[in-house]
Amino acid sequence: MKKEADAIAAVECGADALGFNLYAGSKRYVQWQKEAAWIRELPAEISRIAVIVNSTLEEACRWLEMDLFDGLQLQGEESREFCQSLVKCRKPVLKAVRLMNVGILEQVRAYPVFGFLVDSYRKGSFGGTGERFDWTLLKGIDLEKPLIVSGGLTPENVADAVCQVRPYAVDVATGVENREGFKDKYKMRDFVLAARVQDQGVK
Repeated sequence: MKKEADAIAAVECGADALGFNLYAGSKRYVQWQKEAAWIRELPAEISRIAVIVNSTLEEACRWLEMDLFDGLQLQGEESREFCQSLVKCRKPVLKAVRLMNVGILEQVRAYPVFGFLVDSYRKGSFGGTGERFDWTLLKGIDLEKPLIVSGGLTPENVADAVCQVRPYAVDVATGVENREGFKDKYKMRDFVLAARVQDQGVK
């Protein structure tokens, strides 16, 4: 989330968590120092997740120690050892996995993180491409941790993703935008509604 108005709209639409991209190379980069006041004022029940890419361990620990964020999403090429070093911070850490093939899921299984965010793969990209992957690749996969589906989700296809994968949660960026980095409140509303209606149907 780059704008306060977008964040408020997302909350009103029923979002459970909001991501704040702290990677300067992203088109969704948030200058958190300037936006900290309204980020801090978001409702307590909304999880505020800092999204980082290949940061140093010191930087990652700093984000986790701040009261501004409730957890961390590692969107880069962070190692198992890197994740292990964050356990002491006692806040949830998600590891993004760009799905080149099913084998990569086995490679990250032992990562000491809260859960995995599975995204589409594009060489040289760290997510946010708006491209989806083949959800059937996740059928029968049990990583023994929460699984979040990302990559190319839209209000029109999120119900199918929930039905096929039955994930812990779904993640969206491009699919609810009307221009890069800015959200469409009607698309957000339709996305949340479709995901939740389908979720109730598969339980």
